[in-house]
Amino acid sequence: MSTLSSALKTEISRVTRKILRDELLALKKSSHAYRSEIAALKRDVKELRAQLRAQGKVVKKVAPPEQAPAAEPGRRTRAFSPERFAAQRAKLGVSQAEMAKLLECSTLSVARWETGKAVPRAAQAERIAGLRGLGKREAAQRLAAVN
Repeated sequence: MSTLSSALKTEISRVTRKILRDELLALKKSSHAYRSEIAALKRDVKELRAQLRAQGKVVKKVAPPEQAPAAEPGRRTRAFSPERFAAQRAKLGVSQAEMAKLLECSTLSVARWETGKAVPRAAQAERIAGLRGLGKREAAQRLAAVN
């Protein structure tokens, strides 16, 4: 009985190795193809980066220096100042939460702008500039409309 079981074991292992060899051959071929493709892509990326660097150098030589965008007529542009922003809020007589509602932003943003920990983005800076000519009554009306 032991001879039969050992013969069966050897036959099973032989057939298993044969099946696995075929499967592994297919995997090796696909792995080789993928590696070749990755190497080709890396070469392409390296070449494109070199071309981009070369084009960047040409553009810097040819392009005129960029100028600041022109402001709208009648509107002065100035740098954001936390102190001026806090003074504007105090002039309107609104809380930070109410100012946030007027500007359609979060209360935390208003607090950070006032302390100088953050600077408003361009869209918010435009909204802040839009509030400059606003009085207390108009601010109260806008807040009533928002609520």
